[in-house]
Amino acid sequence: MSIFPLPMFERDGDPKFRDGLTDEEIYARLKPPTSMVCKFGRMKLIGEYPYRGDAKPGCGSKLVVRTFRAVEIAEMLTTTCANSGCGKSVSRSEMMTYIENSGGRDYPFQTNGEVLRLATVEDLNRASACNDKASAALPRVREMAADARFPAKIVDLELTLDESLLLVFYLCDERIDFRDLAENLAREFSCRIEMRQVGARDEARLVADYERCGQHCCCKNFLKVLKPISMRSAKIQKATLDPLKISGRCGRLMCCLRYEDSTYEDLRQRLPKNKTRVGTSEGPGIVVDSKILVQLVLVKLDALDGEFGREIAVPVEELMDPNDCPAIGSVATKAKQGDPMRGMNQRAVREKLAAERSTKLAKQDHYHEKATDTNSNQNQNPNASAAPSQAPIGADAGSADGTTPTKKKRRKRKRRTGADANSTDTNPAAERGVSTRSSSAASGDTSSDADDGDDGDDGNDSGAEDASNNASGTNAASGAAGASDAPRRKKRRGRGRRRGGRGGESGGPSSGPSTGPSSPPPTSM
Repeated sequence: MSIFPLPMFERDGDPKFRDGLTDEEIYARLKPPTSMVCKFGRMKLIGEYPYRGDAKPGCGSKLVVRTFRAVEIAEMLTTTCANSGCGKSVSRSEMMTYIENSGGRDYPFQTNGEVLRLATVEDLNRASACNDKASAALPRVREMAADARFPAKIVDLELTLDESLLLVFYLCDERIDFRDLAENLAREFSCRIEMRQVGARDEARLVADYERCGQHCCCKNFLKVLKPISMRSAKIQKATLDPLKISGRCGRLMCCLRYEDSTYEDLRQRLPKNKTRVGTSEGPGIVVDSKILVQLVLVKLDALDGEFGREIAVPVEELMDPNDCPAIGSVATKAKQGDPMRGMNQRAVREKLAAERSTKLAKQDHYHEKATDTNSNQNQNPNASAAPSQAPIGADAGSADGTTPTKKKRRKRKRRTGADANSTDTNPAAERGVSTRSSSAASGDTSSDADDGDDGDDGNDSGAEDASNNASGTNAASGAAGASDAPRRKKRRGRGRRRGGRGGESGGPSSGPSTGPSSPPPTSM
């Protein structure tokens, strides 16, 4: 299918019917720049060089320049001529103002050079080969420096595009003699050798990559003048002076501490100094501490009679004259009413919170134990309410079907004294599973002690029962138990005795169902 030109698009293509210009038309109207600003070298030096070519390069273009050192590959930053027509171009006066504000004479700015041409593919490949050759020669240079006993660290090498100059960067704090090493290197590489001494910050600029903030190191990215940083800036801006948190890749204080130093200084001047007497809405006090960024002041109020002075945080805008502020205790502010912990120190706050938490946990434990007891009673004896009326004669009160009763939760019984304790008739054989009945049950008395069904304290009660029966001479189970049970009863009597009996007027409950009325117990000899 053929494409036919439409009249509307043809009209838009005609410059007579358009207000704007296309990119091709804008580029065609541009004139070649006469001066360019570019950066070059491993140290990112800046130079402004004239250009006499016909090409129209843009920002970021690779150029071949002749600098004060040799022929090198450079990157175009901007143009400083009036006929550039680019929105990123600057005037020469703006550039000089920027250099003056960035370091003045210390700024690495060069003008001795010339832009030869735009870099071609062959130029870029050759520059890459020179970088690889310099990296491969670094171990050899370090070996030669060690043989010559050179008292410095070889940091990096740089080889120019025409391979006529080899720059050796070494780290040293003092001036040293490097002539012997330079002569050996010149014979080894057959080129001119230039030794450059650098410091710790320049070493980071050459070999470092990223900082802990995740960005490129400032010294390698855009900083040209590395001014020293004072410890005062670190103390003002940082809450801690840990060397790992305030030091950069070079081991010195981070350069970014200088960025906000002026802002911190202005904010600090607005705050009162420590131990200064100020006034607040709750009374006068003394400044204990201050926070620069949030502009808060910690004030310790004057102490009342018999009380310690409270500490409150007050914004710097709310500070008053100590002579004009309200007296201590005369004003109950809304903030104090809404915050019951206002003015309390950290220890008092922790103690109060711990007490409230312990009280809450104690209530929760009480409710939990109460619910657990109710559930356990229901699970162990679900027919407890119907047991007294449905239990057959001769069966336990706690067992509705006449089987062995389920052990219930032990409950402390009230102490019995007087006739109730003396009239108690015990049956220790019931604890050993022997089916017995008391004489009262044989005569037709089927009443039982309601407390016996709920009592689970068998050990101590049995010992008390044995002692009572032996004293009165009416132990009905002494002959039925036999001689084999004597050691067991003796062991039980060794436990703590309790005054009184465990039953009422009727005999003790049976541990199992009774098959019929039992014979009268034999008389103990």
